Amino acid sequence: MSGFVEKPEPLQVPGLVHLHTGKVRELYRNEAGDLVMIASDRISAYDWVLPTEIPDKGRVLTQLSLWWFDQLSDLVPNHVLSTELPPGAPADWEGRALVCKSLRMVPVECVARGHLTGSGLAEYRQTRTVCGLALPEGLVDGSELPAPIFTPATKAEVGEHDENVSYEEVARQVGADTAARLRQATLAIYSRARDIARERGIVLADTKFEFGFSDDDLILADEVLTPDSSRFWPADQWQPGRAQPSYDKQFVRDWLTSAESGWDRKSEQPPPELPQRVVDATRAKYVEAYERLTGLSWS
Repeated sequence: MSGFVEKPEPLQVPGLVHLHTGKVRELYRNEAGDLVMIASDRISAYDWVLPTEIPDKGRVLTQLSLWWFDQLSDLVPNHVLSTELPPGAPADWEGRALVCKSLRMVPVECVARGHLTGSGLAEYRQTRTVCGLALPEGLVDGSELPAPIFTPATKAEVGEHDENVSYEEVARQVGADTAARLRQATLAIYSRARDIARERGIVLADTKFEFGFSDDDLILADEVLTPDSSRFWPADQWQPGRAQPSYDKQFVRDWLTSAESGWDRKSEQPPPELPQRVVDATRAKYVEAYERLTGLSWS
């Protein structure tokens, strides 16, 4: 069992039709047919959307995505049309709302890995491959790969795991031409972002992108290169052979699996509320990631 501990009721806004409640985002359609995407302060871990929110998280994700979209604009177009609040929208949406082009979404999570960790590490330990790609012997948790690799996954519903698949399976599902375009765009974006992050003292270990089509144009969509969609590690603490400190929700994961939480992730019981110190530490990590990457002060 997993999913929402308490699924929120979406706000009803004149002129907007609510389409979907995701782990973090609410999705609406406006009268022009554009999508309106609202990033909430919700946080998920171990396939649960937790009952405790992280203040400012939705704005950090939105503003960091906008910054990255600017850095990548010469590589690939993105779906953002406007950051203006829709008429009648609540003031609380300021800074977390994006009006976006409606796309034909590709049903693939486009993952790029430059370092070995997470589900890739688990597969490597068993088969010396990731998504069917053979890797050298002797790699450990956090090892840098000889070159970045494209390791796609199927998209999962809330409460379910994304499932790693081979490139060949992606080509079978979406066609060889689209698969090739996804791989090329994913690796190009990752390489650009890796270099930018490295200049700022951050290792971009891996990340995932979502793409859609407008006519025949491949468009970068959803969020991009945030702590929710990427593993960012402080470069001065990177040490292969162990779990790396990261700019994400590791404080949340660590507390949930601690004796203090009293929660058994293998049970069917939902996770408990987070203590304030975990909320504060997690918010600080999101803000630090934003400030280090962009060079801007969060306010």
